[in-house]
Amino acid sequence: MSRLLLLFLGLVLLILGFYVFRLYTGKVPRLTEVTADVAVNATELIKLFESDSAAANKKYLGKVLSVNGNIKSIEKEAANVVLGDKNLSTSIRCSMDSTFGNAAAALKANEQVTIKGVCTGYIPDDSGLGLGADVVMNRCVIEKK
Repeated sequence: MSRLLLLFLGLVLLILGFYVFRLYTGKVPRLTEVTADVAVNATELIKLFESDSAAANKKYLGKVLSVNGNIKSIEKEAANVVLGDKNLSTSIRCSMDSTFGNAAAALKANEQVTIKGVCTGYIPDDSGLGLGADVVMNRCVIEKK
């Protein structure tokens, strides 16, 4: 009986070890290979977060978004593309995937672009200075110029 139990435990440990190995060495798919959960206009996304950030977080947090909008600015050193309307203080800050840094640097302000990324939250303007809030997206890739 003890021999059968040892064999069973060995098999369980082998399966568990293989599972942990696959989990640890598995690759996260690049967003170029992932279909967006939601396609949305940048201005609409900003307005949703400004009006009800809790509901917008429930709807978009952790989701892959395809956001179409106007380029407000480009932060080349940080490889960020900022989307939004120049008349609004709130914007969408897209932290680009490292392989898209050069492509992001080649973009120009006031161009229309579609960027796909993971929505990681909303940073409200709590300073009271009117500096604006940010919808934050990470691992971003350029879908369309």
